[in-house]
Amino acid sequence: MNTATTQTGIPTDGYRYDHPRLYPDIVNDMYIPKGDLGPGDKVKPFDLQTTDGGRFRSADLAVKGQPVLLVFGSLTCPVTESAAGGLKQLYASYDNKVRFVMVKVREAHPGQTIRQPQTFEQKLRHAVDLKNHHGLPFEMAVDDIDGTFHRTLGSRPNSAYVIDPSGIIIFRAQWANETQAIGEALEAIVAGKTPPEPAVTRTLHSITQMVGYINPVLDAAGKGAHLDTWKVVPPMGMMMALSELFFFLPRNKRGLPAMILTMALMAAVIAMAVILIV
Repeated sequence: MNTATTQTGIPTDGYRYDHPRLYPDIVNDMYIPKGDLGPGDKVKPFDLQTTDGGRFRSADLAVKGQPVLLVFGSLTCPVTESAAGGLKQLYASYDNKVRFVMVKVREAHPGQTIRQPQTFEQKLRHAVDLKNHHGLPFEMAVDDIDGTFHRTLGSRPNSAYVIDPSGIIIFRAQWANETQAIGEALEAIVAGKTPPEPAVTRTLHSITQMVGYINPVLDAAGKGAHLDTWKVVPPMGMMMALSELFFFLPRNKRGLPAMILTMALMAAVIAMAVILIV
């Protein structure tokens, strides 16, 4: 079997999926392997096009002399959807001191309307749509079609990194909707200090923040996106559905009650099954 690779030798099989899989896609998003780049590591050389015709290049980091907040995202990523508002607030506070760049990567939950891009031109159009959808006031860059740059940092859908002018990672958040932690890191960095938490992984908290955004994101993705979620991660599908019962709450507050209700229903089903078996 032949395995296609990017120019860095990274296998591309399965990167541009049409349907997310439990493994490796969803499972790999839930943790960060020890070998992945993190605080203290230097990013590999990169040169990405931006939607405004510019470049986001590792060679320019030292020239600009500012730390960079790098965020991965896509149109069909509920975490990106839940993070955008907070990221814009951070930009308003730090835009003269920190360079903000979102890098458009593969679609997390493609559907019949928003499909997985198969060419760079398609991916570039998605990047323009992503920037416009959120009204992002900062740069939007585009990784190549096989995710060469994305893969060097682990290919998670919506991680965030702060990189210093020498290309060294000084902060990493597994999920970019942890904007409070990102803000605390930026505050320390612009003051010339080490972030209080150089690496932040709060998966459960991040999930509760994004659950309320899943339905509108998958609705926009189109036919098949909802079904894929139910097939691959049924508990997430249930949380997604139950979150709409809490329509009176802001979307970022619907996750926790939906998660509690999902756990209660699953426990009741298990208890009923045990009673029937006994």
